Amino acid sequence: MNHRFPTLFALGTAALLCLPQAQAQDWHAVGTGTNTNGPNGVPCPFGDIYAGQRAQYIYLASELTAAGLQAGDNIVSIRWVVTALNGIHFDIPEPVRRIQCMIAPTQNGGIYYTGPSDDFSRPGRMWWSVPPGVEEFNTWREKTTVYHEGVPGHHLQIGQAVYNRDQLNLWRRLVCWVSGHGEGWALYAERLMEEFGYMDDLGDELGLLDGQRMRATRVVLDIGVHLGKPAPQRWGGGTWDAEKAWELLRANVNMDEQFLRFELNRYLGWPGQAPSYKIGQRLWEQLRAEAQQQAGDAFSLKDFHTEALNLGSLPLGVLRDAVLAD
Repeated sequence: MNHRFPTLFALGTAALLCLPQAQAQDWHAVGTGTNTNGPNGVPCPFGDIYAGQRAQYIYLASELTAAGLQAGDNIVSIRWVVTALNGIHFDIPEPVRRIQCMIAPTQNGGIYYTGPSDDFSRPGRMWWSVPPGVEEFNTWREKTTVYHEGVPGHHLQIGQAVYNRDQLNLWRRLVCWVSGHGEGWALYAERLMEEFGYMDDLGDELGLLDGQRMRATRVVLDIGVHLGKPAPQRWGGGTWDAEKAWELLRANVNMDEQFLRFELNRYLGWPGQAPSYKIGQRLWEQLRAEAQQQAGDAFSLKDFHTEALNLGSLPLGVLRDAVLAD
């Protein structure tokens, strides 16, 4: 398995700050329910991964550094995925078929993506900020992250907007970012790759489900802390705060402490961004279902993806109206 990739976290803005109180409470309940029942209610059949197969999913940080900094910087597996997806599930413009893999100069544990330059002389890049002392990575969790940050996730989404200068102005190609649209697409892309059969390996599927559980946990954390929601007795009762949020993360997110601390600090200081992932994912999935129902037998998944991505980053209601317009 070739999973030696630095990856990236999202660039989004707080799209849900104007979410009505009732809706926020609903999403808090959804997140809590997901965590109680397992990721998206799916039982996890992967106990043997840890005991019997873990060694094949571990690489040294030095290997990741070498992979990220060698000449060309292209990720072989991503190049293969781009070739396999192009023309079948997506129309991927030629300049977007190149992506670079980089170790970030910072050491805070962040994983993120930066888009290409306007002329693609600098390609899109995936970055992994490695905390001090971290020397090993369980790469079973990274394949789904690479799909999230690379192709068909943020790299395709952002790169296609940058490429579409015939329809989009400079603001919409290079600056505009709606978090629910962007992060929702990236989670949709992860599930899409499972649908296409790219996550059949048990370790990779475990990584996908582990990531979904993390996103559900962050919904509870964000809405609970920032709206002062009551915490269950299991987490100490009273009102959600940073200490209770930390215990929630530790119990539900399988990350080393350095990475987990980064996640906690990120969402304590960025109200509304965490729920945009899961809400955006659901709205992308709903839009696809509506478009398919509207088109009937004439529906083309590739054409749906091309049309939607060519619009650039939009509020999801605007995206829906544009895609479903007769």
